[in-house]
Amino acid sequence: MIDKGIVLPDYLVDPCNINHYYGELIYEDNYWVIEGEPVVCQMAKKLFPGSSGKGRGKAKFPASKRTMGDLNWLMLRYPLKIRSKKIWDEKFNRTKEHIIKREQINNFPVKIEPDPLYFKAILKDFQKEGVGYMLQNQRALLADEMGLGKTVETLALISQTQSYPAILVVPPHLRTNWIKEIKKFSIIDSKLHNEISIFDEDSPIVHEIKGLKPYELPKAHFYVIHYLLLRGWNKVLPKIGAKMVIFDEIQELRHAGTLKYSAASMLSASCDNVYGLSGTPIYNHGGEIWNVMNIIDYHCLGDWDSFTREWCYGYGSDIVVDPALLGEHLKREGLLLRRTKKEVLKELPPKRRVVQHIDQDECLFKQLISKTFDKVLQIDKIDDQFKKGRLIRDIVNETRRATGIAKAPHVCDFVKALLEAGEKVLLFAYHHDVMDIYENLLQNYNPMFITGRQNQKEKDKAVDNFMNGSSNLCCISLRAAAGLNLQRASIVIFGELDWSPAIHSQGEDRAHRIGQIDSILCYYLVASGGSDEKIQESLGLKVSQFVGLMGDEVVSEKDNLIAQVKAKEHMMKIIELVKEKVA
Repeated sequence: MIDKGIVLPDYLVDPCNINHYYGELIYEDNYWVIEGEPVVCQMAKKLFPGSSGKGRGKAKFPASKRTMGDLNWLMLRYPLKIRSKKIWDEKFNRTKEHIIKREQINNFPVKIEPDPLYFKAILKDFQKEGVGYMLQNQRALLADEMGLGKTVETLALISQTQSYPAILVVPPHLRTNWIKEIKKFSIIDSKLHNEISIFDEDSPIVHEIKGLKPYELPKAHFYVIHYLLLRGWNKVLPKIGAKMVIFDEIQELRHAGTLKYSAASMLSASCDNVYGLSGTPIYNHGGEIWNVMNIIDYHCLGDWDSFTREWCYGYGSDIVVDPALLGEHLKREGLLLRRTKKEVLKELPPKRRVVQHIDQDECLFKQLISKTFDKVLQIDKIDDQFKKGRLIRDIVNETRRATGIAKAPHVCDFVKALLEAGEKVLLFAYHHDVMDIYENLLQNYNPMFITGRQNQKEKDKAVDNFMNGSSNLCCISLRAAAGLNLQRASIVIFGELDWSPAIHSQGEDRAHRIGQIDSILCYYLVASGGSDEKIQESLGLKVSQFVGLMGDEVVSEKDNLIAQVKAKEHMMKIIELVKEKVA
């Protein structure tokens, strides 16, 4: 219901007292076409940059809610005879409703509580407002800071509207996490989607698109594809009838002129509901934000020439003069929603722990653990329990090392996104080989290191450089975190896991200390197929952080003792995992 005293702006009133028509307005295949006198076509082409009408007497531009308002404003000065009156009235009424609702939601945010029949999570108030915002604005950029729940808000929106099939375009290292989150939270209404849901009444069907060469897609509720494959599917995905398209980490599309960008543009144009997700919404380089917004809503910032002329330092310049002003414009237009941790701090616990599922190189993993195959085959032949225990530990340690190496590049991709969003990151790992990969792949971010290979003077210098802002990344050995004071950090990441809950708590507390006023976000990056999930099972016995966005819970000594016993049981599960690889 629309109330709150919000009225239509003057540019949306109906033209009246018309003495002369300057031409005709025609609707053709979701485009408006003006055929008329040079003066009105000239003005229309100025008003709608990139208009495809060439030559005299014709201007053609896409029909959208934003276009409708500007077009009506033009007709107040240059009246046109509307040939497609029924279509005009229908679209114009929708535009008026949209404008009023947009003003209402900007002034009085709407909170949408997801129906538990469709969604298995309880959202915080600011997350409910995020769902309400996207429900009202069909093409928008959700630009909340990292860790505020963009994924869960998006899945809540899809579930609430039952917008299937939905296409999720994600970075390569986040495919697994999206698939797990979908299966964790989403519920399908089988009555609405019986033709797809015949296999399971409640669980969504998720298909991960693989390879550049198109194949016949199975029916599914969600199609997950990573950006590097888009170019191969550019002619297929726009034709599957997607009800919603999501571009996660949409800054991947900040550079135009690539096949990936062209494919994303075609996909966006094929769907009415398109959303970008990014914790880094406004760039100093205007070309980047223009490219991103152009995917979400074509020419919402005008064409490139007009954008650079008015928002930047002149034709062709890619530097925005006033990024804050640009951000406010996008917010007013219903194109951008941005919340920071400070703005919603009262709703957040002091420490939040999140399990993030990432991919690993399965071929590399199997190659790395191949040297343990002979050891695995020897286990059952050894009677000496001491020798047997040592052999098991060797196999488990090699499997942990292989897991850390196989997922390290994906860990680095995850860290890069955080650093580019301005976060201050502590990155924990166990093996030197893994640290070496971090150092190589993250060298452009001036990483500091605190490991067993540094002497005390080098460690002290690393702490000083991180705390004084010389670097926003400090890589720390899991067993070398005691006594460090690094409360400048906003994010803690465990690229590798330890068997002991106390080791993780100690690592978290390097940032979560006196003087830290922010809510600390702790990511546990878990890969499937290696040792991670078995260690997670062990840690998850009493450590509630492996459930999702939750508050802090102190790990007791009793919990640690129980976890040590369970760790031995899960070591044997890792042995069984390696045996499967041998087979």
